[in-house]
Amino acid sequence: MTVWSCLGTEQNPLPQERKGVELTVQGTVQGVGFRPFVYRLARRFKISGTIANTGQGVVIQAEGLAADLDSFLQALTEEAPPLARISAISRRKITTAAGRQAFTILKSSSEQAHQTMIPADIALCDDCLRELLDPADRRYHYPFINCTNCGPRFTIVSSIPYDRSSTSMHSFPLCRLCQAEYDDPDNRRFHAQPNACAQCGPQISWHAATGERLNVHDIITEAVKALRDGRIVAIRGMGGFHLVVDGGSEAAVALLRKRKKRRSKPLAVMVADLEAAGRICHLSPVASQTLISPAHPIVLLPGKETASLAASLAPGMVEIGIMLPYTPLHHLLFATPGCPQALVMTSGNRNGEPLCTGNGEAVSRLGDIADYFLLHNREIVTRVDDSVIRIMQGSPRILRRARGYVPSPIPLTQSLPPLLACGGGLKNTFCLVRDDMAFISQHIGDLANLESLAFFKESIYHFQELLETRPQLVVCDLHPDYLSSRHGQELERALGLPRLLVQHHHAHAVAVMAEHGLRDKVLAIILDGTGLGPDGTIWGGEILEATRTDCIRRGCLAPLPLPGGDAAAEQPWRMGLAALYHAFGEEGLQESHLPFSLQGITEEKRTAVLAMMQNGFNSPLTTSCGRLFDAVAALLSIRLDSDFEGQAAMEVEALAQQWQETEKKKERAQAMDGPVSRAPEMDQARPEEPKEDNGLFIIDSGVFIRRMFHDLQDGKSIPELAMGFHCWLIKSFAITINRLAVTSGIRTVVLSGGCLQNRIIMEGLFQALEQDGFQVFTGQDVPVNDGGISLGQAVIGGLRYVSGNTHAGH
Repeated sequence: MTVWSCLGTEQNPLPQERKGVELTVQGTVQGVGFRPFVYRLARRFKISGTIANTGQGVVIQAEGLAADLDSFLQALTEEAPPLARISAISRRKITTAAGRQAFTILKSSSEQAHQTMIPADIALCDDCLRELLDPADRRYHYPFINCTNCGPRFTIVSSIPYDRSSTSMHSFPLCRLCQAEYDDPDNRRFHAQPNACAQCGPQISWHAATGERLNVHDIITEAVKALRDGRIVAIRGMGGFHLVVDGGSEAAVALLRKRKKRRSKPLAVMVADLEAAGRICHLSPVASQTLISPAHPIVLLPGKETASLAASLAPGMVEIGIMLPYTPLHHLLFATPGCPQALVMTSGNRNGEPLCTGNGEAVSRLGDIADYFLLHNREIVTRVDDSVIRIMQGSPRILRRARGYVPSPIPLTQSLPPLLACGGGLKNTFCLVRDDMAFISQHIGDLANLESLAFFKESIYHFQELLETRPQLVVCDLHPDYLSSRHGQELERALGLPRLLVQHHHAHAVAVMAEHGLRDKVLAIILDGTGLGPDGTIWGGEILEATRTDCIRRGCLAPLPLPGGDAAAEQPWRMGLAALYHAFGEEGLQESHLPFSLQGITEEKRTAVLAMMQNGFNSPLTTSCGRLFDAVAALLSIRLDSDFEGQAAMEVEALAQQWQETEKKKERAQAMDGPVSRAPEMDQARPEEPKEDNGLFIIDSGVFIRRMFHDLQDGKSIPELAMGFHCWLIKSFAITINRLAVTSGIRTVVLSGGCLQNRIIMEGLFQALEQDGFQVFTGQDVPVNDGGISLGQAVIGGLRYVSGNTHAGH
């Protein structure tokens, strides 16, 4: 952003008299060292005046010579602290105060409505890390060291302006030395609200599984010894608890899985630094930069075969989740002799429940999982899980938006009324809109029980308090049985708020449009597991012609039966039978016709499933791409029963990735021996032209299923067939988009939905469509999975409300 001063230019200099200007700076400018930065600028350019945090933002009153003020204003934006995010600067002329020579930092004010933004939690900076490990430093080995450039922010703040009294640090009065740092504008800890030391700040403690405090000489050493011995340690961190074990111990990982009842869902690991990460996974420059970014997220990376990790960390997957230490305590663990090289750091909760944050809560809920507890006494105001990133199409893309990214807002192209968008049922987030900023919540998770619903509600309340906003309307998914939708119904009844309903896949499309500031009509490919369509059927493999307020369905996968309803999502063998029925009819379910993978399904089960599909009993139709992945997983003997949502699809992708790597090795070997001849296109990757039915293009998987079935009988490898499915899917949708572009004239495509977390699908669609001359967009800072639909709901609902075209839910 460039700020132009109205006080004079080089071409038209004003007389050398002092001028005054008042600036109101909005954005993420509190808690990031912005005030001391401005103080130092003022001293550098001989500016007098004041600066203060207020409800409207940071307010600067600056006086000086016109040329000096120009330089000051330019440096204000060009040299701002790296963690500052300036969204707007307003200014007005003021009268200079006679005799004022100093520049002063004033006490914060909160008299007006707040326009500032709380920064996200920030990983430990290099300066603090050096002090942490320096025996001569007064904060040597202090587990809560921080400064204005790092440390907790969102997880400790209860209200704004962001001052110590409004955080959970209010109960830790500063000692004399810390207070002196806090008051010194030239100090790195000037107004660092979590500032503390071992004399005045939070402390750690070591406890048995019962919660009993254990007095030991060195708590960190005891924790490392327990981890080395294969124990499970529950560690209270920045935004909640982690359950921690040795990532190289098969026995420790198996014990964690058994106690947490997490049979096969991948577990992320933390390693000491980039060098350690490079020993266990393949690091690209983009991946390395993402790992060491201020957010320090989990990054999904291809593992190395030589990695000394437990095989059960991520069974059936090519990639593993890696993160680096982001709190002082993490660094102290790895700096202690004997610490395992990789530590599993998984969410400290029971499956399906929210993250534990309080000490008593954790002992109560995790006491039969953990052997020991490493606790501290700094309260966590807001629970926030680790963020997850995957590098796709050359860029880091957020799959789970939480620590390090929340509550940073998404800027909108226009202001909307204050509203609450409630999100979906799985991977839930909600979204609050204030003017032209959309605030997506941290990852809430699957709203499947009362505990998760309570977390959802408490987080909405907390966001509303921080933003000082109250919704004028509520926006929900079209599905009435999501707990998020029911909350919207409650707000409508209790507060009389207008309630607007938004179709699930339309919200997916508009989330991408909002992130990229797209205002014109687009074609949207939305591939996911499930979403209620306006026709009452289950959608999930869609092409929409979409605006920010409306959409028309232009294409979809051919519907498949969903035998057993929701049970089919947990038992891919059901979708395997449904695909055979779709491709071959009743004959496809005869034992003599079944592929080897499904021959273990009893005749009784097959007969029951056939009856369901023939009679339409508990067997709704679905165009879901996720369920088609399940069908392929079952037919190729990859997965018959799923332990977690999306498992079968992830394993199909992993096998396709293996095929890709094998082909790359063949190409490299050929390159050494002579000219490279690229692998021939697979027959099954040649899709049929979509069928048109009353303006709706149908992509029929039946022909592909038959071809794959015969290729399987002919002995083609499972990885090659898995890759063939990806190629067929990519080309089928690309062909259909091209057909639609001819009649619609639309050349912009957005990609979204949970299946776009699949790197092969996302990158394949980008390549195919861009080669055909389309502009292609997908989520980057906003998840393409259901964690992003609250943003789409907010924009659709807000624009409909403003236009009076509400499509209201009552």
